[in-house]
Amino acid sequence: MLQNELNKAAGFKNLELLAKQVVEGFIAGMHKSPFHGFSAEFAEHKIYNQGESTRHIDWKLFAKTEKLYTKRYDDETNLRCHMIIDNSSSMHYPKMNGFSFDDLNKIGFSVLAAASLMQILKKQRDAVGLSVYSNQYDYYAPEKGSERHHQMLLDQLNQVAVSNPLNKTTETYKYLHEIAEKIHKRSMIFLFTDMFQASEDEAKLFEALRHLKYNKHEVVLFHVMDKKREQDFDFDNKPKRFIDVETGEYINLYADAVKESYRETVKNYFEALRLKCAQYKIKYVEADINKDFNTVLTTYLVERQKFA
Repeated sequence: MLQNELNKAAGFKNLELLAKQVVEGFIAGMHKSPFHGFSAEFAEHKIYNQGESTRHIDWKLFAKTEKLYTKRYDDETNLRCHMIIDNSSSMHYPKMNGFSFDDLNKIGFSVLAAASLMQILKKQRDAVGLSVYSNQYDYYAPEKGSERHHQMLLDQLNQVAVSNPLNKTTETYKYLHEIAEKIHKRSMIFLFTDMFQASEDEAKLFEALRHLKYNKHEVVLFHVMDKKREQDFDFDNKPKRFIDVETGEYINLYADAVKESYRETVKNYFEALRLKCAQYKIKYVEADINKDFNTVLTTYLVERQKFA
């Protein structure tokens, strides 16, 4: 028990190791999924597409898997990917003193999910970039595939996880426009955000997402949430003070007094988000911090197949 508490206090000191564990656990379970066979030395092979030259097909691997793969080489980069992380104050809910694998807040979940995706991209020798924003554009790194670049991004993700932005609101749309202007080559874009914003900014947000789509990028919106509390409003019926961490405003109430109307309002909001994303051909994915990372990694595999 004491060791577990010490690990939590260390935060994401071993972020790369945790990301490797997430990916290895995911791959180990892939035999139950439609991607069976993908993990067979996927760091060195890619799936053969009809019409390609057969010169580089790995026939030994075909004999083992009955699937066609072509050999890949160190200088190949088949995909460019850009991670975008919302680092506003609301993403740091619930408040944490440290992180453990099974105890994450929204920013911790987003950071470990991004690091896990980076681990797969690294194994596949693909290029990855990173943007972080709060009430300003905090960080930007273009897409690269080197080990030095990978370590630099991991270090930045660590800093994001342990940051403590107080009363930081954000205008997501503003920074998405800036990011769209920076990314010129077609890329896969993953946005991690809790979608907490002023209602009047919603139209502006989708205009910014359309800006990303304009350059034929594939955009995935991971809607990061603590589903138990933020969607189901699962609190005991004792008097509580609910505080808006971005504005400092608060309200005192009994949870049961508003639970039914709250759930209905949130349900309608989430459904409107899904429909709007479908309209603009943006992949919308719920990312519940109380669950594992399989949804995030499976989404990547599905979207990568489309991206080719």
